[in-house]
This record gives sequence, structure tokens and C-alpha cells, in this order.
Amino acid sequence: MDLVILAAGMGSRFGGLKQIEPMDDYGNFIIDYSIYDAIRAGFDRVIFIIKEENLKIFKETVGRRIEDKIKVEYVFQKLDYLPKGYTLPEDRVKPLGTGQAILCCKDVVSDKFAIINADDFYGKESFLEAANFLKNQANERKYANIAYLVPNTMTENGSVKRGVLTTDENGYLKSICESVIEKKGGKILCTPLDDKISPFTVSKDTLVSMNLFCFHKSIMKHLEEKFSIFLDNNKDNLLTCEYLLPTVVSELINEGKVDVDVVTSKAVWYGVTYKEDKPAVVESIKELVTNGEYEKGLW
Repeated sequence: MDLVILAAGMGSRFGGLKQIEPMDDYGNFIIDYSIYDAIRAGFDRVIFIIKEENLKIFKETVGRRIEDKIKVEYVFQKLDYLPKGYTLPEDRVKPLGTGQAILCCKDVVSDKFAIINADDFYGKESFLEAANFLKNQANERKYANIAYLVPNTMTENGSVKRGVLTTDENGYLKSICESVIEKKGGKILCTPLDDKISPFTVSKDTLVSMNLFCFHKSIMKHLEEKFSIFLDNNKDNLLTCEYLLPTVVSELINEGKVDVDVVTSKAVWYGVTYKEDKPAVVESIKELVTNGEYEKGLW
């Protein structure tokens, strides 16, 4: 099983390349803890999706620590990875989104894989749930999302982007509403990225996506088919638009092409959306190490 790690983001809100910001006394990053948990859960290869200019620093940091413990591949997310006949504005710098990122590894990834963000701490339980789903799933049109309770994914230092999940009576995903989520007046307010949808509040037991999906390689065919449609629909917004994986998944569900199982994790998210988040993350990881959840120094 492959673990695909989305690490091409620019980390603008954090103020730097937050994927390689040390989070313990041993110089480990959040990404190290994710890989450590993935190995324990049974994943046997990690695929980093990065910007090409960051290859050297990734190899010298994370790669150097893990390459003797798990197979490692590097894939570059490039702005010119587009359907034939399409181009982007020359002054575009920001990566084109998670949908394009996953497409960039279609020639490398195996039939079953999970994806995560590089800068989010998911917890041991979530990787075990993902591995269990992939090991027991043979249906190429059935995927899964490892979901979190919304209060377990928020920061006290500002808003976060999460996918608000709606499920049916059988626990299958009906839709994902990508939203900016924050606490306001004692309530949890969600402002959808789609400005056609009005802001709404949610309860504490609402499930959200942290982008931990379990996929069959069949997702690549769908991503390819919808990529040119996305570019056509955004021809006047090619400087800033993003081809988002959750949006594609929602469309596929609505079209009846895939089923997505929602698996609830009780884990608590830690992440560095803002610089002010770091002290709390460092302290939380230190406590997990003290309690024996992780080896001191990991590797």
C-alpha cells in the first residue's frame, strides 16, 4: 500500500515551508510522525508530491531519515502538467490544487493508496483505519474518507479549511462542502469556498475531512476526465483557481460513479496553520512521546 503525501503547498499562512518545521527535540517534523504511524499500520511505500525546487531539502531531511525504513518516491507537481492544448498564465506561481497533485503521480502509484497533507498530524488510529479499509477493499469504485469531529480539527489562532461532510443513512458520503471554519460567538461557523452557498453553523458532532482519503487507482481516470472540464469552466480565473480533489469526489458521488465510506476517527488533529500554533503542537507531541505513543526521536 502506498501513502501519498501532498507537500507542494507553499505554506503562505505559516510564513514558510511548514512541512519541514521541527516539532520535537530531535528535529522531527509532523510528516515524520505521519510516516512512522503509516509504517506501523502496514504501508510499505511513501510517495512525496513536492515542488521540484524542494527536492534537495526533502531528500536531505525527511528522505535521509526514512529511506532505510520504507520505500520512497518523489513526484513533482508542475504547473505545466495539463491536458493537451491547455496553458496557464505565465505569472501563476501557486500549485494548481490537490486534484492535479494526485494526477501527477498516476504513473507511480499502486492500485491502492491513501493520501494525506504533509503538515497535518493525523494520529495512529487514523492510519490503522485507512490501512484496514485498503487491505479489505477490492471494489475499484469504492473509496473512503477518514473523518474527524470538527472540534478536534480547529485552532485557537484563526480559521481553518475543512471539508464539511454530509452522509446518508448507511454512512456513505453524500457531499463535501469545502469551507473556512472558525469559532464565532460560541458557535462553529462554516463559510463555503463556493460563494454561491451561504455560511452556516454546525454542531460539535459534525464530521469533517482532513484530506485523508483511501483510493483505488481508478480515481486517476476520473481526475483526467474532469480536468479539462475544470479548466474550461475557469478560463477567466486561471491565475488563482484550484482543481480540488474533494470537489471531484463530490461530483463523482452525485453522478453515481463511486461510493465513499465515511470512517470516523476519534483522533485529535495537530497542525501549524499559523505560527502561533507551533508551541501547542510541540507540547502535544511531547506528551504523546512521554505517554509511550511514540519512541523518543522516532527513528
